[in-house]
Amino acid sequence: MPFLIAPDGTRLAYHVDGDGPPLVCLPGGPMRASAYLGDLGGLSAHRRLVSLDLRGTGESDIPRDTSSYRCDRLVGDVEALRVHLGLERLTLLGHSAGANLAVRYAALHPERVAGLVLVTPSVMAVGIDIAPEERLAAARERSGEPWFADAYAALEGITQGRATPEAWAAIAPFWYRRWDETAQALQAADAEEKNHEAIPVFAGDGAFAPEETRAALAELSAPVLLFAGEVDVAGPPPAMEAFAGLFPKAEYVVQPGGSHHPWVDDAEHFVGAVNRFLK
Repeated sequence: MPFLIAPDGTRLAYHVDGDGPPLVCLPGGPMRASAYLGDLGGLSAHRRLVSLDLRGTGESDIPRDTSSYRCDRLVGDVEALRVHLGLERLTLLGHSAGANLAVRYAALHPERVAGLVLVTPSVMAVGIDIAPEERLAAARERSGEPWFADAYAALEGITQGRATPEAWAAIAPFWYRRWDETAQALQAADAEEKNHEAIPVFAGDGAFAPEETRAALAELSAPVLLFAGEVDVAGPPPAMEAFAGLFPKAEYVVQPGGSHHPWVDDAEHFVGAVNRFLK
């Protein structure tokens, strides 16, 4: 298992899969170990995937200063990884909450970014508001599923401020195109692979500076792929299109029938779109 040492002395692990030009992958969760990314549906056949276990997750050490879980402070770990890998510039892939870290890095180190791939990204770092109806409209596309009634009722409760643990568990099928054994196994691993103490710190006070970040992204010269899922309730297409509009060089792709884990939903479509962008 390869490691690097962050500027504060924390040992960080990363995982390498495949050959070719490196693609540094930042997991979501937030603060989930990178294992769930796997080979991103076979993308490792085209790129050398370098998946970072954020501090306090996976094989990386818990830092002495746990306030360093904050998203803006994790930017230093990404920069340390770039230096460790001996790369002048990074091509970054951020999934879900990991996209917050990717765009924070791009805003602070634009000269070090060769490209960004934002996969069903969280919008916290850029301050985009997602209306409850946008999420519910995406959810209603799944009305033919046998689990829909209970999951939709739970989602309605969450959008109305009733976010109980039971409600979050009930909406789990929405995160995947097919609620099959593969999806259920990934979802079951979610709780075990997250650092639950780090989650509130990741998005704590000072983690994001949306206005500054949007201004910096408007000047970013690197190309960006924003990859959305047609039925993703976490990042419904209207919000994702607005996100893509923040960049001067953005390609916006919506995976038909895709949800929050598009490489699981349709690996061929996902890998094809990402590989075409990266060539």
